[in-house]
Amino acid sequence: MQHLANAINLRTCFVLIKGNILIKQRIITNSKVVSILLFSDRSVPALITVLLEILVILATRPNLNAKQEVNTTCAYCGVGCGIKAEVRPEQRRVTVQGDVSHPSSLGYLCSKGSSLGETLALEGRLLQPEIGGKVVNWQEALSEVSQRFQKIVAQHGPNAVAFYASGQLLTEDYYVANKLMKGFIGSGNIDTNSRLCMSSAVSAHKRAFGSDTVPACYEDLDHAQLIVLTGSNTAWCHPVLFQQIRKAKEHNASLKVVVIDPRYTPTCEIADLHLAIKSTTDVALFNGLLTYLAEHNALDTQFINEHTEGFDKALESAQKDVPSMLSVSQTCGVPLHDLKTFFDWFTHSEKTMTLYSQGVNQSSRGVDKVNAILNCHLATGRIGKPGAGPLSLTGQPNAMGGREVGGLANQLAAHMEFGNSTDRDKVARFWNAPNLAEKPGLCAVDLFNAVAKGEIKAIWIMATNPVVSLPNADYVKRALQQCEFVVVSDCVARNDTLDLAHVKLPALGWSEKDGTVTNSERRISRQRALLPAAGSAMPDWWIISRVAEHMGFAKQFNYQHPVEIFREHAALSAFENDKEHGLRDFDLSAFANISSEQYQTFEPVQWPVNATYPEGRQRFFDDGRFYTDNRRARFIALRRKPAQFLSDSQFPFILNTGRLRDQWHTMTRSALTPRLNLHRPEPFVEIHPKDAARYQLVGGNIANLRSAWGQMMARVKVSEAQRIGEVFVPMHWSEQFAKKSRVGALVNPVVDSLSGQPESKHTPVSVQRFSASWYGFILSREPLQNLGSDYLVRVKGHDYTRYEMAGHTLPDDWRHWITQKLRQSYEGAMQWQEYTNPNQGIYRCAVLLEGRLIAIMNIASNPGNSVLPERYWLASLFAKPELTEVDRLALLSGKPSTPDLNRGALVCACYSVGENTLITAISEHSLQNYQDIGRHCKAGTNCGSCVPEISALIRKVAKPPKQLT
Repeated sequence: MQHLANAINLRTCFVLIKGNILIKQRIITNSKVVSILLFSDRSVPALITVLLEILVILATRPNLNAKQEVNTTCAYCGVGCGIKAEVRPEQRRVTVQGDVSHPSSLGYLCSKGSSLGETLALEGRLLQPEIGGKVVNWQEALSEVSQRFQKIVAQHGPNAVAFYASGQLLTEDYYVANKLMKGFIGSGNIDTNSRLCMSSAVSAHKRAFGSDTVPACYEDLDHAQLIVLTGSNTAWCHPVLFQQIRKAKEHNASLKVVVIDPRYTPTCEIADLHLAIKSTTDVALFNGLLTYLAEHNALDTQFINEHTEGFDKALESAQKDVPSMLSVSQTCGVPLHDLKTFFDWFTHSEKTMTLYSQGVNQSSRGVDKVNAILNCHLATGRIGKPGAGPLSLTGQPNAMGGREVGGLANQLAAHMEFGNSTDRDKVARFWNAPNLAEKPGLCAVDLFNAVAKGEIKAIWIMATNPVVSLPNADYVKRALQQCEFVVVSDCVARNDTLDLAHVKLPALGWSEKDGTVTNSERRISRQRALLPAAGSAMPDWWIISRVAEHMGFAKQFNYQHPVEIFREHAALSAFENDKEHGLRDFDLSAFANISSEQYQTFEPVQWPVNATYPEGRQRFFDDGRFYTDNRRARFIALRRKPAQFLSDSQFPFILNTGRLRDQWHTMTRSALTPRLNLHRPEPFVEIHPKDAARYQLVGGNIANLRSAWGQMMARVKVSEAQRIGEVFVPMHWSEQFAKKSRVGALVNPVVDSLSGQPESKHTPVSVQRFSASWYGFILSREPLQNLGSDYLVRVKGHDYTRYEMAGHTLPDDWRHWITQKLRQSYEGAMQWQEYTNPNQGIYRCAVLLEGRLIAIMNIASNPGNSVLPERYWLASLFAKPELTEVDRLALLSGKPSTPDLNRGALVCACYSVGENTLITAISEHSLQNYQDIGRHCKAGTNCGSCVPEISALIRKVAKPPKQLT
């Protein structure tokens, strides 16, 4: 019955009822609501009634084969782009394009967002609840979770349990999870993976403003005279914002862009100045800037005197920290003339925007780094004005929503705080929660340390993969392996964390969820369901609420639809939020009584939304009034401190981690899209040529990376974009996609003492050559198992899976080895083409079945990876129903039959344009800019994410690449 109901309706929600009634199912089809009561099998009349009601629905429902258009929000970064989806629910087909009416993105999407429609297949989905690997129904799963949690709380107290949530949750999900843990279980132990990306900004905002308030908005970028991007590879991590900045620069020739980053990243392509500062020296840089502003009469003394406090101490501390520009230059490793240029531009640009992200936040001094930036904006009064202000770029689609509802362990809800007894009283009375937690819970790293020590005995992990993403990830894995009770709710069937779960709960995926999210500029948008639920998957809020009900809190969690949660969330934000009781920045009082129809038609809006700002508010602090006790902003006196761990002879490099353009977090969604896998298909370590030469590392070969906490393997990428002595590794790969390539295993677990945010940008490591006896790859139409090489990466492509391999031990017979692997996936008489050159250590084979290509293998043992053929043209052969004789000869030669087949590494994911294609076009047609490229082959004309790489290729073909000093 449940599956039938799911199949015929767009949105469903369930509520378990005690007694003879098993399930009350509420079906929402357009604006109509139908309730169905499913009784026990003995209740035949009830069953007949149910069937009659279903027939009514079938007769009156809309045609699900008809194309529908739904406006929703992207599932990836914190830009919060609007999507217009064309949906055919019956076929589970969704085509996405940018929503031109959405004010945050104006119709633009990046390569990840534009490919969301390709990630919705049911393959790999978690479709049913499981206990101990056995499929069960929801009743059994909910009973198991609630009873185990209740038992542990009864025996060991509420702090023996924990939730670990995610910025992938909707605000309604987050709200219910926080309410259950802090309000009714009675512990502060709910934290989130947003702790890893922006909690330092939260703490810094509170120190300076008295509240976690983001003062600026995206529109400010169009008004700015100077845009400073610090600790943000915006081009890859927030691509649509990067396109906005690029267009602003094209329309305003006087606009200057400064990029502050140890690496030369794609973001630097639009920079007028790149400051490649040493790791951890941000505080010294902005202390130096504060001193320079004071020396050059650039202070807004009226603003400082009327609206701030602590300036004299902050300036004195900055002057003592870096007493001269020369000391700033030496500390930061930046040429003196570049430093002066930056300071001069900041001094004379009244409209200055400073955008900061993980490169600033992910540090043991992250809070100080943000406050050093805020000090400079407060000192010049450049806050709350069009084109002027600091702007924190959040990493996830709903990291801000999590902050609003108190998803971090050190918050309550609605921007209220544990440290304020009045706030605690308000939340307790509003929730009717006599057992409200009295103190903050454990932040992410400390939370998993407590799991490892046995202090936390049960943990519920929601929509995140901490075994990959947390620092010291092997320790986290061991902690979960020994934990008494691990629950994971997710939409995928497998990831590194789900493999350790005692109970798995199937949650809705992005295309099935219904609720709200908040982006980096405080803009709340609706996420609307596009497809019916997959299998028995349910909304996260529903799962949490039903567990709460089973634990005895049915009255307080009797939610039937997300609008009811949103109303309560809005009402709490407004509760005693006035001059008499104390004003708070976060206020959604206008939505406290929102109707279901208004919720369905909700348009994007920036909070607060109340009687004063019924249409929302773009900027905060334009009136000079903050949320501290005396309504003045606070300057923070800062001094630079050395990193806790420094490089030495054992670990001579500093490891920096970060994101790639076309992948997301631990790849459980983005890796489902073949075109997103082709841009950077393998984990890599990027290293400066001088360091590579010193340690005998060759580009394309494999390296072992080690730290005091763990080890990993990655492909070597030699690049002058790196500073000497520093290396970069992307964060995305897990054991699901790459053997021994989880960079989190290396990352040191030290955290900022104020924010609890881990130090993901500064870990001492060694990088050594992996002495492989052979390198190779396999392309196979069907997935292969048990390949067993020391280095192994799996890459999903169109019509094939690619396996990159390297190992110590050579098999006696490569044909026998690959035959055994193929026999596990294929049946029938295989046709073989082989080429062997023992002197060069080369083995190549192509395997066909009934004339159709099923596998290609290339092995090289001397001189190794450098003689392996290019993969992309070989992969294109899998699209052919039958190979020509020319194709077969090309397979054995290792070279494409015609040059146009060898497009090279993918650059433009939207139009599948490769590097070689672009280089040829630039050379043969004298193309001068990315606009020329777009007119010639469309590359760069859709999402624009590849424009920095296209621009770099144009310069590379015309002249030598840019050198870093």
